[in-house]
Amino acid sequence: MLNIDAVRTHFPALASGATFFDNPGGTQVAQEVIERMQRYFLHSNANHGGAFRTSQASDAVVWEAREAVAAFLHAARPEEIIFGQNMTSLTFHISRSIARLLEPGDELVVTRLDHDANIAPWLLIAEDRGCQVRWVDFHPEDCTLDMQVLEEAISPRTKLVAVGYASNAVGTINDVQKVVQIAHSAGALCFVDAVQYAPHKSIDVQALDCDLLACSAYKFFGPHTGILYGKYELLERLTAYKVRPAENHTPDKFETGTQSFESIAGVLGALEYLAWLGTTYGPEDGAQGSTREQALRAGMQAIENYESSLSLALLEGLQTVPGLHIWGITDAARIASRVPTFSFTLPGWDPSAVAERLAREEIYVWSGNFYALAALERLGLDEQGGIVRVGLVHYNTRAEIDRLIAILKTL
Repeated sequence: MLNIDAVRTHFPALASGATFFDNPGGTQVAQEVIERMQRYFLHSNANHGGAFRTSQASDAVVWEAREAVAAFLHAARPEEIIFGQNMTSLTFHISRSIARLLEPGDELVVTRLDHDANIAPWLLIAEDRGCQVRWVDFHPEDCTLDMQVLEEAISPRTKLVAVGYASNAVGTINDVQKVVQIAHSAGALCFVDAVQYAPHKSIDVQALDCDLLACSAYKFFGPHTGILYGKYELLERLTAYKVRPAENHTPDKFETGTQSFESIAGVLGALEYLAWLGTTYGPEDGAQGSTREQALRAGMQAIENYESSLSLALLEGLQTVPGLHIWGITDAARIASRVPTFSFTLPGWDPSAVAERLAREEIYVWSGNFYALAALERLGLDEQGGIVRVGLVHYNTRAEIDRLIAILKTL
C-alpha cells in the first residue's frame, strides 16, 4: 500500500497547495526527473557521437534511458525505442514511412474514441495515397468501443488499424489485445496510442503483439518528450525520412536532427522514480535486488491498486452532485475497465466556466474537447463547449476529491 505522504514528497510542485486534476494533459514531474536533467546539464551537455567525455557521457545517458523505456514497455530490445518531441510528432513522422507501403484502394481503420493524433495522420496519408478510411463507432451510453463494428470494418484490404489503449476524453480502456489479433488476422499492422494508459497500468508490447505503440513521458511524471515503440523488423524495413548523413538503422534513422537529450535524461529519472515505487511499495517481486523491469512492474501495480480506490471515490462523489452527467463507464463493478479520467457536464454551466470556477479554488481541471474531436462530435458535445475533465494519478488524495465534490455541489 502506498504511503501517500511519502509519495507526495517526490513531487515538489505539490508543495504549492494546488490540487492537480489536470493530469491527463500532463502530470507533475518527480524530483528524480529534475535531478537527472540538472545532472545532464552540469556534466554531459553535448551533442551526439563525439570522441570527448561529455558527448560520450550524453550518449551513455540516452542509451540507459532507452534501456529503461524498453523495460517499462517490455520491448524485445532497446533499439525498438524511438524518442521524439511528442506522440503527435512521432505519429506523423512514422505515418509518412508507412504511407510508402500503401496503394490506392487500400484501407485504414480509425476509431471515433481516439485522440486526433491517432486519427489525423492516417486521414492525411489516406488522402495522399488514395486509400479508404473506415471509421469504428462507440456506444454513446458508456463510451465503449463497438467491437462488432470494428471486426466488420477490417477486411483483406486493411493495411493498418489505429486504436487507443485508453480514451483521453472519457477514460475507457479498450481491448487492445483483441484489436491487434483481429488486425493481424487480416494481415494489417496495428498502431496503439497508449498515452493515457501508460501512467496507470503496466504495458507489455510483446504480449499485446502490437506493431507500433506511442506514449508520452510527460503523462507519466517525466518531461515533455514522446516515445514510439516499434517491432525491430518493421522499423528496419520502413524507409525513414531523414538527412543523408544520419544512420540507416533504427532507432537513429527515425530520431531526426538533434534530440532533446536533457529531456531523455529526464525520462530516465521518471522511470527511476517508478522503480523506486516498486522496490518500496510493490509485492515481493518488486523488492530490492529485482531487475529494473520487475521493479517497474511492481511500481505500476502499486499505482493501479491505489488508483482503483481513488477512482471509486471520485465516481461515487460525482454521482452525488445534482444534475451532473458523467460520460463513460459509471458502473462501479466495471471500474477496472477505465483509467481514473472522468468527464462530465453540469446543466446551466458552460464547461469552461466550471473550470474557471474551480481554478479560483486552486483546483486545476481541463474543459473542452482535449483533441478528442471525433468523440465529442459523436456525443453531440463539441459545439456545446465540450466537457469538464478530472483526471487522477497516484499522487492525488481522497481529501482532494472530497473538496472537489463539495465545491461542485455549490454550483
